[in-house]
Amino acid sequence: VFEEAGLLFESLHGLSRALVTDSLFSRERLGSTGLGHGVAIPHGRIKGLKAPMAAVFQMETAIGFDAPDDQAVRLLIFLLVPEAATQKHLEILSEIAELLSDADLREKMSNCTDAAQLHDMISQWQSAQLA
Repeated sequence: VFEEAGLLFESLHGLSRALVTDSLFSRERLGSTGLGHGVAIPHGRIKGLKAPMAAVFQMETAIGFDAPDDQAVRLLIFLLVPEAATQKHLEILSEIAELLSDADLREKMSNCTDAAQLHDMISQWQSAQLA
């Protein structure tokens, strides 16, 4: 799935597929980015990237991800940040984790079949920290 993410970021944003997949694999080797409840937030730092980027993947078949609850993953939110990432990237990861901790929203996201609708769900969600 990391290769597919690399291909997506390459075709949509002109990033090097190899750079993206290497970064994701490097981070994953430090420890699983699986959160439990069938979700994961694979992330990596990319040299030359100007601003954070994300992509949501819904897996038809759940994949093993060494999550804390041993549950296979069906929903992944990939996050790429600039190599010299600051506190901001940790805040983004924290917000994504908070978003995915909402059981109702997580279920709706996992089952959503319309990309625009999925995007709206994420954009309209508001962190309790900001509310």
